[in-house]
Amino acid sequence: MNDAIVVGSGPLTIKDVVAVARNGTRVKLAAGAVAALETARARIDELAASGQPVYGVSTGFGALATTYIEPSMRHQLQRSLVRSHAAGSGAVVEVEVVRAMMLLRLATLATGRTGVRLSTAEAYAALINAGITPVVFEYGSLGCSGDLAPLAHCALALMGEGVVDLPDGRRLCAAEALAEAGLAPVELQEKEGLALINGTDGMLGMLALALADLRGLAKAADVSAAMSVEALLGTDRVFAAELSALRSHPGQAASARNLTRVLAGSAIVASHAEGDVRVQDAYSLRCAPQVAGAVRDTIAHAEAVAARELASAIDNPVVLPDGRVESNGNFHGAPVAYVLDFLAIAAADLASMSERRTDRMLDAARSHGLPPFLADDPGVDSGHMIAQYTQAGIVSEMKRLAMPASVDSIPSSAMQEDHVSMGWGAARKLRRSVDGLSRVLAIEVLTAARALDLRAPLAPGAGASAALALVREHVDGPGADRFLAPEIEAVHGLVVSGALVSAVEAAIGGLE
Repeated sequence: MNDAIVVGSGPLTIKDVVAVARNGTRVKLAAGAVAALETARARIDELAASGQPVYGVSTGFGALATTYIEPSMRHQLQRSLVRSHAAGSGAVVEVEVVRAMMLLRLATLATGRTGVRLSTAEAYAALINAGITPVVFEYGSLGCSGDLAPLAHCALALMGEGVVDLPDGRRLCAAEALAEAGLAPVELQEKEGLALINGTDGMLGMLALALADLRGLAKAADVSAAMSVEALLGTDRVFAAELSALRSHPGQAASARNLTRVLAGSAIVASHAEGDVRVQDAYSLRCAPQVAGAVRDTIAHAEAVAARELASAIDNPVVLPDGRVESNGNFHGAPVAYVLDFLAIAAADLASMSERRTDRMLDAARSHGLPPFLADDPGVDSGHMIAQYTQAGIVSEMKRLAMPASVDSIPSSAMQEDHVSMGWGAARKLRRSVDGLSRVLAIEVLTAARALDLRAPLAPGAGASAALALVREHVDGPGADRFLAPEIEAVHGLVVSGALVSAVEAAIGGLE
């Protein structure tokens, strides 16, 4: 397991989350985590034997926290907690989300602040390494008291109950899957059921995955914007460093530098540098780095929040280093929920600007010499007319998804949990928004590529030329109307895989 992610030796990173969630990288507990787990567990065992009521150890939960539980019923208490809280409903959550969530729960267990047994943490790691993914459902978390229902479905599988998915595509009952992998179900003891379900791991896992995607999409947005600037005979002068320096936002400066580099050496830009009667380009061209830059700065803020959360131990109650077991409110998802909502706003605005550039390329009154809808025979052919409809439909949905989930709260648990974050819901809608952004950018790239071909014999700069050449490896150039959906999907694949950005970077160097 030399290539495994070591859990418990320090904070995990977004890269670690992606490696385990998407690439199947294995995990192992650090030596320090083993010691921390054993020390904390000894304290829980001591409290369990003391006879005093301790929340999560010898009492009920939530509004039933004042109910003392006799020792003979405590293992049943933990099993009942997991079973009753595994109450999700709706569509099945993606495997990568569940694996990210499990990794992050393991990371909190490994801090020794939850009081679970070493054997329980090891069993959880084994579940991840075996590729056994509990079936988790869309609805069930309010983003407070942790992502309770989603994490409970994971804990249920650890107990040998519920349903799981395997890497080969089979869906089995958990007991059968564990037996097949040579793993034994865990019989939970005091505190363990609660410790397995009381964290922000679901929303944080989705935040980490979204941030990984958005970093790449921000670069792709600069590439698509530069291609559109060339296609629409725009100027690169507005992206000059001395102009960005007048407004000290780092994201804007980075985006402007990217645009300048992608446009460098463009014969198209040079062709109208002199004698052009237009004074200024439209906002969707001229202000591209201001919007894409603000998106970058939003990503940076969200990354800072994610880093803090990745370094945290989220549970209630927690075992403190001095042995005290204290209740707390660290499971409240507000810090994560806010940035999830913020990112959905940023993604929607970036997509909205991309769609406006696409529409401009299709409008003969604004495209400066391009045929209507870039059609081969306008009237007979519709060109990319309906591709823009698809963009518009996605952008409209993204604007709805930008409505914050974190401003809502529905009290639960007999008013004991009277304010919740709705962070899980914020994360779910952000995933859909990130997917929408990638599709909107793909359509802009596809459209700009056709427009650039129609500007021949003038050639774009090296960056845009590299993007155009890659697109043409997968999609034919201008011609009569043809089945357009597969072409959109092909370019979408280039965007989400990072191939588009990689092709540009191979030609002009790394983008920021």
